[in-house]
Amino acid sequence: MDPQTHKRYLDYRGRYEYFGRQKAILTAVQFAAFDAELRTLQAKGDTLEDEDEARLVELRAILLMD
Repeated sequence: MDPQTHKRYLDYRGRYEYFGRQKAILTAVQFAAFDAELRTLQAKGDTLEDEDEARLVELRAILLMD
């Protein structure tokens, strides 16, 4: 895991302590996979299909970003 992803994982763990206790915490490997998918969708910018926009919302919820 690269240092930037690791920092985002630590930030996620902090959000989990505050917001996510009702869910199972993601492992570092799970987080990295979801984070990579999120970053790929975000890189598409305004060219997202409806399906991609829905997945983006879902990923943000999984990663406790909303």
